[in-house]
Amino acid sequence: MAVIVAASICAGAAAVGFAKLCDQGIELQRRLADVSPWAALVLLPVGLVVATWLTREIAPEAAGSGIPQVIAASEESGPSGRSDPRISLRTVGFKVLAAAFLLLCGASIGREGPTVQVTAAIVFALTSGLRGGPSRRALLVAGGAAGVAAAFNTPIAGVVFAVEEIAKGFDRRSNSIIILVVVASGAAAYALSGNYAYFGEMRGQANLASVWVAAPILGALCGLVGGAFSRVLAAAIGPKATPITRFKARRPLVFAGLCGLAAMVAALASHGLSYGAGYAEAKSLFEGHPGRGLVLAASKWVATLAASASGAPGGLFAPSLATGAGIGSAFARIAPWLVSSRDMTVLGMAAYLAGVVQAPLTSAVILMEMTRDPALVGPLMLATLTARAVSGRVMDEPIYHLLAMTWRRRPTAAQQSTLAD
Repeated sequence: MAVIVAASICAGAAAVGFAKLCDQGIELQRRLADVSPWAALVLLPVGLVVATWLTREIAPEAAGSGIPQVIAASEESGPSGRSDPRISLRTVGFKVLAAAFLLLCGASIGREGPTVQVTAAIVFALTSGLRGGPSRRALLVAGGAAGVAAAFNTPIAGVVFAVEEIAKGFDRRSNSIIILVVVASGAAAYALSGNYAYFGEMRGQANLASVWVAAPILGALCGLVGGAFSRVLAAAIGPKATPITRFKARRPLVFAGLCGLAAMVAALASHGLSYGAGYAEAKSLFEGHPGRGLVLAASKWVATLAASASGAPGGLFAPSLATGAGIGSAFARIAPWLVSSRDMTVLGMAAYLAGVVQAPLTSAVILMEMTRDPALVGPLMLATLTARAVSGRVMDEPIYHLLAMTWRRRPTAAQQSTLAD
Protein backbone atom coordinates (compact mmCIF):
# COMPACT_ATOMS: atom_id res chain seq x y z
CA MET A 1 0.00 0.00 0.00
CA ALA A 2 2.86 2.38 0.83
CA VAL A 3 4.35 1.81 -2.63
CA ILE A 4 1.02 2.59 -4.31
CA VAL A 5 0.66 5.80 -2.28
CA ALA A 6 4.22 6.82 -3.15
CA ALA A 7 3.60 6.10 -6.84
CA SER A 8 0.42 8.17 -6.73
CA ILE A 9 2.30 11.07 -5.18
CA CYS A 10 4.91 10.83 -7.95
CA ALA A 11 2.15 10.81 -10.57
CA GLY A 12 0.51 13.87 -9.00
CA ALA A 13 3.82 15.70 -8.90
CA ALA A 14 4.43 14.84 -12.55
CA ALA A 15 0.98 16.17 -13.46
CA VAL A 16 1.72 19.45 -11.70
CA GLY A 17 5.10 19.76 -13.41
CA PHE A 18 3.47 19.02 -16.77
CA ALA A 19 0.87 21.70 -16.14
CA LYS A 20 3.52 24.30 -15.31
CA LEU A 21 5.52 23.39 -18.41
CA CYS A 22 2.42 23.79 -20.57
CA ASP A 23 1.63 27.12 -18.92
CA GLN A 24 5.12 28.30 -19.82
CA GLY A 25 4.55 27.26 -23.42
CA ILE A 26 1.26 29.16 -23.56
CA GLU A 27 2.83 32.26 -22.05
CA LEU A 28 5.77 32.25 -24.46
CA GLN A 29 3.42 31.84 -27.41
CA ARG A 30 1.34 34.77 -26.19
CA ARG A 31 4.45 36.95 -25.98
CA LEU A 32 5.50 35.91 -29.48
CA ALA A 33 2.04 36.73 -30.85
CA ASP A 34 2.21 40.18 -29.26
CA VAL A 35 5.67 40.91 -30.66
CA SER A 36 5.29 39.31 -34.10
CA PRO A 37 1.77 38.14 -35.03
CA TRP A 38 2.88 36.80 -38.40
CA ALA A 39 5.69 34.75 -36.88
CA ALA A 40 3.18 33.18 -34.50
CA LEU A 41 0.90 32.33 -37.42
CA VAL A 42 3.67 30.69 -39.44
CA LEU A 43 4.96 28.79 -36.42
CA LEU A 44 1.61 27.01 -36.02
CA PRO A 45 1.62 24.84 -39.19
CA VAL A 46 5.38 24.35 -38.96
CA GLY A 47 5.04 23.16 -35.38
CA LEU A 48 2.29 20.67 -36.22
CA VAL A 49 4.36 19.15 -39.01
CA VAL A 50 7.49 18.92 -36.85
CA ALA A 51 5.58 17.43 -33.90
CA THR A 52 3.83 14.90 -36.14
CA TRP A 53 7.12 13.84 -37.72
CA LEU A 54 8.89 13.49 -34.37
CA THR A 55 5.96 11.54 -32.92
CA ARG A 56 5.99 9.07 -35.80
CA GLU A 57 9.76 8.65 -35.55
CA ILE A 58 10.25 8.55 -31.77
CA ALA A 59 7.03 7.55 -30.00
CA PRO A 60 4.02 6.77 -32.22
CA GLU A 61 2.00 5.74 -29.15
CA ALA A 62 2.22 9.33 -27.88
CA ALA A 63 -0.08 10.58 -30.64
CA GLY A 64 -3.39 12.19 -29.83
CA SER A 65 -5.07 12.44 -26.46
CA GLY A 66 -3.66 9.41 -24.68
CA ILE A 67 -6.97 8.35 -23.17
CA PRO A 68 -7.69 5.82 -25.97
CA GLN A 69 -4.26 4.27 -25.36
CA VAL A 70 -5.00 3.86 -21.65
CA ILE A 71 -8.43 2.38 -22.38
CA ALA A 72 -6.94 -0.12 -24.83
CA ALA A 73 -4.11 -1.06 -22.47
CA SER A 74 -6.49 -1.51 -19.55
CA GLU A 75 -8.61 -3.98 -21.53
CA GLU A 76 -5.72 -6.40 -21.90
CA SER A 77 -4.44 -8.83 -19.31
CA GLY A 78 -0.81 -9.55 -18.62
CA PRO A 79 1.73 -9.68 -15.83
CA SER A 80 3.65 -6.56 -16.77
CA GLY A 81 3.16 -3.57 -19.03
CA ARG A 82 6.63 -2.11 -18.75
CA SER A 83 7.36 -3.17 -22.32
CA ASP A 84 4.02 -1.84 -23.53
CA PRO A 85 4.84 1.35 -25.47
CA ARG A 86 1.32 2.70 -24.99
CA ILE A 87 1.99 3.17 -21.28
CA SER A 88 5.77 3.34 -21.15
CA LEU A 89 7.71 6.09 -19.42
CA ARG A 90 9.56 6.77 -22.67
CA THR A 91 6.28 7.43 -24.46
CA VAL A 92 4.85 9.74 -21.83
CA GLY A 93 8.16 11.56 -21.41
CA PHE A 94 8.12 12.40 -25.10
CA LYS A 95 4.44 13.31 -24.90
CA VAL A 96 5.06 15.87 -22.15
CA LEU A 97 7.71 17.63 -24.21
CA ALA A 98 5.75 17.43 -27.46
CA ALA A 99 2.56 18.83 -25.92
CA ALA A 100 4.44 21.76 -24.37
CA PHE A 101 6.13 22.41 -27.71
CA LEU A 102 2.80 22.43 -29.52
CA LEU A 103 1.34 24.90 -27.04
CA LEU A 104 4.39 27.07 -27.66
CA CYS A 105 3.46 26.90 -31.35
CA GLY A 106 -0.13 27.90 -30.61
CA ALA A 107 -1.83 24.55 -31.32
CA SER A 108 -5.34 24.19 -29.91
CA ILE A 109 -4.71 21.23 -27.61
CA GLY A 110 -5.23 20.43 -23.95
CA ARG A 111 -2.99 18.74 -21.40
CA GLU A 112 -5.76 16.85 -19.58
CA GLY A 113 -5.93 13.80 -21.88
CA PRO A 114 -2.14 13.53 -22.03
CA THR A 115 -2.05 13.83 -18.23
CA VAL A 116 -4.25 10.72 -18.02
CA GLN A 117 -1.69 8.77 -20.06
CA VAL A 118 1.20 10.23 -18.04
CA THR A 119 -0.21 9.40 -14.61
CA ALA A 120 -1.44 5.96 -15.67
CA ALA A 121 2.02 5.11 -17.02
CA ILE A 122 3.80 6.34 -13.89
CA VAL A 123 1.50 4.54 -11.45
CA PHE A 124 1.73 1.34 -13.46
CA ALA A 125 5.49 1.48 -13.95
CA LEU A 126 6.13 1.96 -10.23
CA THR A 127 3.66 -0.63 -8.93
CA SER A 128 3.16 -3.34 -11.55
CA GLY A 129 5.97 -5.46 -10.12
CA LEU A 130 4.35 -5.81 -6.70
CA ARG A 131 3.55 -9.36 -5.72
CA GLY A 132 -0.09 -9.86 -4.88
CA GLY A 133 -0.79 -6.24 -5.76
CA PRO A 134 -3.64 -4.77 -7.78
CA SER A 135 -4.29 -6.06 -11.28
CA ARG A 136 -3.02 -4.37 -14.43
CA ARG A 137 -6.51 -3.08 -15.15
CA ALA A 138 -6.98 -1.66 -11.65
CA LEU A 139 -3.67 0.17 -11.77
CA LEU A 140 -4.34 1.73 -15.16
CA VAL A 141 -7.87 2.75 -14.24
CA ALA A 142 -6.65 4.30 -10.99
CA GLY A 143 -3.79 6.04 -12.76
CA GLY A 144 -6.13 7.44 -15.38
CA ALA A 145 -8.50 8.72 -12.70
CA ALA A 146 -5.58 10.42 -10.99
CA GLY A 147 -4.83 12.21 -14.25
CA VAL A 148 -8.26 13.81 -14.50
CA ALA A 149 -8.25 14.67 -10.80
CA ALA A 150 -4.82 16.28 -11.00
CA ALA A 151 -5.41 18.09 -14.29
CA PHE A 152 -8.62 19.82 -13.17
CA ASN A 153 -8.14 19.67 -9.38
CA THR A 154 -11.43 17.75 -9.31
CA PRO A 155 -11.00 14.49 -7.36
CA ILE A 156 -14.62 13.39 -7.59
CA ALA A 157 -14.59 13.89 -11.36
CA GLY A 158 -11.51 11.67 -11.51
CA VAL A 159 -13.37 8.82 -9.86
CA VAL A 160 -16.42 9.32 -12.06
CA PHE A 161 -14.26 9.42 -15.18
CA ALA A 162 -12.60 6.14 -14.21
CA VAL A 163 -15.96 4.41 -13.85
CA GLU A 164 -17.67 6.03 -16.82
CA GLU A 165 -14.92 6.05 -19.43
CA ILE A 166 -11.93 3.86 -18.59
CA ALA A 167 -13.41 1.03 -16.52
CA LYS A 168 -16.86 1.12 -18.13
CA GLY A 169 -18.24 -0.14 -14.84
CA PHE A 170 -21.73 1.01 -15.73
CA ASP A 171 -23.29 0.40 -19.10
CA ARG A 172 -24.23 3.57 -20.92
CA ARG A 173 -27.92 2.85 -20.79
CA SER A 174 -27.73 2.74 -17.00
CA ASN A 175 -25.85 6.04 -16.98
CA SER A 176 -28.62 7.74 -18.93
CA ILE A 177 -31.33 6.22 -16.75
CA ILE A 178 -29.58 7.30 -13.55
CA ILE A 179 -29.21 10.89 -14.73
CA LEU A 180 -32.73 10.99 -16.15
CA VAL A 181 -34.23 9.85 -12.85
CA VAL A 182 -32.20 12.36 -10.84
CA VAL A 183 -33.03 15.21 -13.23
CA ALA A 184 -36.74 14.38 -13.31
CA SER A 185 -37.01 14.16 -9.54
CA GLY A 186 -34.97 17.34 -9.10
CA ALA A 187 -37.13 19.24 -11.56
CA ALA A 188 -40.28 18.04 -9.81
CA ALA A 189 -38.93 19.04 -6.42
CA TYR A 190 -38.00 22.47 -7.74
CA ALA A 191 -41.42 22.94 -9.31
CA LEU A 192 -43.21 21.96 -6.10
CA SER A 193 -40.93 23.52 -3.49
CA GLY A 194 -39.14 26.27 -5.35
CA ASN A 195 -35.45 27.10 -5.08
CA TYR A 196 -34.51 26.29 -1.49
CA ALA A 197 -31.36 25.05 0.19
CA TYR A 198 -31.54 22.33 2.84
CA PHE A 199 -29.54 24.34 5.37
CA GLY A 200 -30.45 27.74 3.97
CA GLU A 201 -29.13 29.78 1.06
CA MET A 202 -25.36 29.55 0.73
CA ARG A 203 -24.93 32.09 -2.07
CA GLY A 204 -26.90 34.28 -4.38
CA GLN A 205 -28.16 32.84 -7.62
CA ALA A 206 -29.63 34.36 -10.73
CA ASN A 207 -33.03 33.33 -12.01
CA LEU A 208 -32.74 29.56 -11.62
CA ALA A 209 -36.03 28.86 -13.39
CA SER A 210 -34.63 30.33 -16.61
CA VAL A 211 -31.53 28.13 -16.25
CA TRP A 212 -33.69 24.99 -16.07
CA VAL A 213 -35.54 26.14 -19.21
CA ALA A 214 -32.36 26.91 -21.10
CA ALA A 215 -30.42 23.77 -20.07
CA PRO A 216 -32.03 21.29 -22.51
CA ILE A 217 -31.95 23.80 -25.37
CA LEU A 218 -28.27 24.53 -24.88
CA GLY A 219 -27.61 20.83 -24.27
CA ALA A 220 -29.19 19.90 -27.61
CA LEU A 221 -27.19 22.57 -29.46
CA CYS A 222 -23.90 21.55 -27.84
CA GLY A 223 -24.66 17.87 -28.42
CA LEU A 224 -25.19 18.51 -32.11
CA VAL A 225 -22.00 20.56 -32.52
CA GLY A 226 -19.94 18.24 -30.29
CA GLY A 227 -21.22 15.14 -32.05
CA ALA A 228 -20.33 16.66 -35.41
CA PHE A 229 -16.82 17.33 -34.14
CA SER A 230 -16.34 13.73 -33.03
CA ARG A 231 -17.77 12.35 -36.27
CA VAL A 232 -15.38 14.39 -38.42
CA LEU A 233 -12.46 13.51 -36.15
CA ALA A 234 -13.34 9.81 -36.36
CA ALA A 235 -13.37 10.06 -40.15
CA ALA A 236 -9.85 11.51 -40.02
CA ILE A 237 -8.14 9.25 -37.46
CA GLY A 238 -10.60 6.48 -36.65
CA PRO A 239 -10.09 2.76 -37.26
CA LYS A 240 -12.36 2.63 -40.31
CA ALA A 241 -10.87 3.28 -43.73
CA THR A 242 -12.08 6.55 -45.25
CA PRO A 243 -10.71 8.75 -48.04
CA ILE A 244 -9.21 10.98 -45.34
CA THR A 245 -7.48 8.16 -43.45
CA ARG A 246 -6.14 6.70 -46.69
CA PHE A 247 -4.69 10.05 -47.75
CA LYS A 248 -3.23 10.55 -44.28
CA ALA A 249 -1.59 7.12 -44.37
CA ARG A 250 0.04 7.91 -47.73
CA ARG A 251 1.08 11.50 -46.95
CA PRO A 252 1.13 11.96 -43.15
CA LEU A 253 3.29 15.07 -43.12
CA VAL A 254 1.40 16.69 -45.98
CA PHE A 255 -1.82 16.00 -44.11
CA ALA A 256 -0.34 17.51 -40.93
CA GLY A 257 0.67 20.57 -42.94
CA LEU A 258 -2.87 20.97 -44.27
CA CYS A 259 -4.19 20.69 -40.72
CA GLY A 260 -1.72 23.37 -39.68
CA LEU A 261 -2.90 25.66 -42.46
CA ALA A 262 -6.53 25.20 -41.34
CA ALA A 263 -5.52 26.07 -37.78
CA MET A 264 -3.61 29.10 -39.05
CA VAL A 265 -6.68 30.35 -40.94
CA ALA A 266 -8.78 29.94 -37.77
CA ALA A 267 -6.21 31.92 -35.78
CA LEU A 268 -6.06 34.64 -38.42
CA ALA A 269 -9.85 34.94 -38.68
CA SER A 270 -10.32 35.06 -34.91
CA HIS A 271 -7.38 37.42 -34.25
CA GLY A 272 -5.65 34.78 -32.15
CA LEU A 273 -8.60 33.53 -30.09
CA SER A 274 -8.04 29.97 -31.27
CA TYR A 275 -4.46 29.75 -30.03
CA GLY A 276 -3.57 27.34 -27.24
CA ALA A 277 -5.74 25.45 -24.79
CA GLY A 278 -8.28 28.24 -24.35
CA TYR A 279 -7.98 28.58 -20.57
CA ALA A 280 -7.79 32.37 -20.51
CA GLU A 281 -10.58 32.85 -23.05
CA ALA A 282 -12.96 30.47 -21.25
CA LYS A 283 -12.15 31.99 -17.87
CA SER A 284 -12.84 35.47 -19.19
CA LEU A 285 -16.30 34.44 -20.39
CA PHE A 286 -16.90 32.45 -17.21
CA GLU A 287 -16.20 35.52 -15.10
CA GLY A 288 -18.71 37.54 -17.09
CA HIS A 289 -16.28 39.66 -19.11
CA PRO A 290 -17.49 40.65 -22.57
CA GLY A 291 -16.12 38.51 -25.35
CA ARG A 292 -16.76 37.18 -28.82
CA GLY A 293 -18.36 33.90 -27.84
CA LEU A 294 -19.44 32.79 -31.29
CA VAL A 295 -16.06 33.62 -32.84
CA LEU A 296 -14.28 31.75 -30.05
CA ALA A 297 -16.51 28.69 -30.45
CA ALA A 298 -16.17 28.53 -34.24
CA SER A 299 -12.42 29.11 -34.32
CA LYS A 300 -11.71 26.65 -31.49
CA TRP A 301 -13.87 24.01 -33.21
CA VAL A 302 -11.78 24.25 -36.38
CA ALA A 303 -8.41 24.67 -34.66
CA THR A 304 -8.97 21.78 -32.22
CA LEU A 305 -10.15 19.49 -35.00
CA ALA A 306 -7.07 20.37 -37.05
CA ALA A 307 -4.66 19.73 -34.17
CA SER A 308 -6.35 16.47 -33.16
CA ALA A 309 -6.53 15.13 -36.72
CA SER A 310 -2.88 15.92 -37.48
CA GLY A 311 -1.54 12.99 -35.47
CA ALA A 312 0.42 15.13 -33.01
CA PRO A 313 0.07 14.71 -29.23
CA GLY A 314 -2.65 16.72 -27.51
CA GLY A 315 -5.94 16.43 -25.67
CA LEU A 316 -9.52 17.57 -26.20
CA PHE A 317 -10.76 18.55 -22.75
CA ALA A 318 -9.55 22.13 -22.36
CA PRO A 319 -10.25 23.22 -25.97
CA SER A 320 -13.70 21.63 -25.69
CA LEU A 321 -14.42 23.59 -22.52
CA ALA A 322 -13.37 26.78 -24.32
CA THR A 323 -15.58 25.95 -27.30
CA GLY A 324 -18.52 25.26 -25.00
CA ALA A 325 -17.91 28.49 -23.12
CA GLY A 326 -18.13 30.35 -26.41
CA ILE A 327 -21.39 28.61 -27.36
CA GLY A 328 -22.91 29.31 -23.95
CA SER A 329 -21.87 32.95 -24.03
CA ALA A 330 -23.27 33.41 -27.52
CA PHE A 331 -26.53 31.77 -26.44
CA ALA A 332 -26.82 34.17 -23.50
CA ARG A 333 -26.45 37.13 -25.86
CA ILE A 334 -29.24 35.82 -28.05
CA ALA A 335 -31.63 35.49 -25.10
CA PRO A 336 -30.36 37.90 -22.40
CA TRP A 337 -33.86 38.21 -20.91
CA LEU A 338 -34.00 34.46 -20.22
CA VAL A 339 -30.64 33.47 -18.83
CA SER A 340 -27.53 34.64 -17.00
CA SER A 341 -24.34 34.85 -19.06
CA ARG A 342 -22.25 33.13 -16.37
CA ASP A 343 -24.67 30.25 -15.96
CA MET A 344 -24.91 29.72 -19.71
CA THR A 345 -21.14 29.69 -19.99
CA VAL A 346 -20.97 26.97 -17.33
CA LEU A 347 -23.73 24.92 -18.95
CA GLY A 348 -22.17 25.33 -22.39
CA MET A 349 -18.80 24.08 -21.16
CA ALA A 350 -20.30 20.95 -19.61
CA ALA A 351 -22.74 20.26 -22.44
CA TYR A 352 -20.23 20.62 -25.26
CA LEU A 353 -17.69 18.42 -23.47
CA ALA A 354 -20.42 15.83 -23.03
CA GLY A 355 -21.28 16.14 -26.71
CA VAL A 356 -17.69 15.50 -27.77
CA VAL A 357 -16.70 12.67 -25.42
CA GLN A 358 -20.23 11.39 -24.61
CA ALA A 359 -19.47 11.18 -20.89
CA PRO A 360 -22.30 13.15 -19.25
CA LEU A 361 -21.50 12.27 -15.65
CA THR A 362 -17.85 13.25 -15.96
CA SER A 363 -18.69 16.47 -17.79
CA ALA A 364 -21.28 17.53 -15.23
CA VAL A 365 -19.14 16.67 -12.21
CA ILE A 366 -16.08 18.51 -13.58
CA LEU A 367 -18.07 21.74 -13.83
CA MET A 368 -19.78 21.10 -10.48
CA GLU A 369 -16.40 20.88 -8.78
CA MET A 370 -15.02 23.82 -10.74
CA THR A 371 -17.90 26.17 -9.91
CA ARG A 372 -18.89 24.77 -6.50
CA ASP A 373 -22.38 26.11 -7.15
CA PRO A 374 -24.97 23.64 -5.80
CA ALA A 375 -27.84 25.44 -7.52
CA LEU A 376 -26.50 24.39 -10.94
CA VAL A 377 -26.26 20.66 -10.20
CA GLY A 378 -29.65 19.80 -11.71
CA PRO A 379 -29.36 22.02 -14.81
CA LEU A 380 -25.83 20.74 -15.44
CA MET A 381 -27.00 17.14 -15.40
CA LEU A 382 -29.97 17.95 -17.62
CA ALA A 383 -27.75 19.78 -20.13
CA THR A 384 -25.13 17.00 -20.28
CA LEU A 385 -27.75 14.25 -20.56
CA THR A 386 -29.42 16.10 -23.42
CA ALA A 387 -26.08 16.67 -25.11
CA ARG A 388 -25.20 12.99 -24.78
CA ALA A 389 -28.52 11.92 -26.29
CA VAL A 390 -28.24 14.29 -29.27
CA SER A 391 -24.56 13.53 -29.82
CA GLY A 392 -25.34 9.82 -29.86
CA ARG A 393 -27.61 10.37 -32.85
CA VAL A 394 -24.76 12.02 -34.75
CA MET A 395 -21.89 9.81 -33.55
CA ASP A 396 -22.80 6.21 -32.73
CA GLU A 397 -19.69 5.31 -30.71
CA PRO A 398 -18.04 7.57 -28.09
CA ILE A 399 -14.89 8.99 -29.61
CA TYR A 400 -12.41 7.68 -27.01
CA HIS A 401 -13.70 4.13 -27.25
CA LEU A 402 -13.76 4.27 -31.03
CA LEU A 403 -10.16 5.50 -31.14
CA ALA A 404 -9.14 2.85 -28.59
CA MET A 405 -9.75 0.27 -31.33
CA THR A 406 -6.73 1.62 -33.19
CA TRP A 407 -4.54 1.05 -30.13
CA ARG A 408 -5.56 -2.52 -29.34
CA ARG A 409 -2.73 -4.93 -29.98
CA ARG A 410 -3.40 -7.78 -32.35
CA PRO A 411 -2.69 -11.24 -30.94
CA THR A 412 0.49 -12.95 -32.10
CA ALA A 413 0.39 -16.06 -34.27
CA ALA A 414 1.01 -18.24 -31.19
CA GLN A 415 -1.84 -16.54 -29.31
CA GLN A 416 -4.16 -16.95 -32.28
CA SER A 417 -3.28 -20.64 -32.43
CA THR A 418 -4.01 -21.03 -28.73
CA LEU A 419 -7.36 -19.27 -29.09
CA ALA A 420 -8.24 -21.48 -32.04
CA ASP A 421 -7.48 -24.61 -30.02
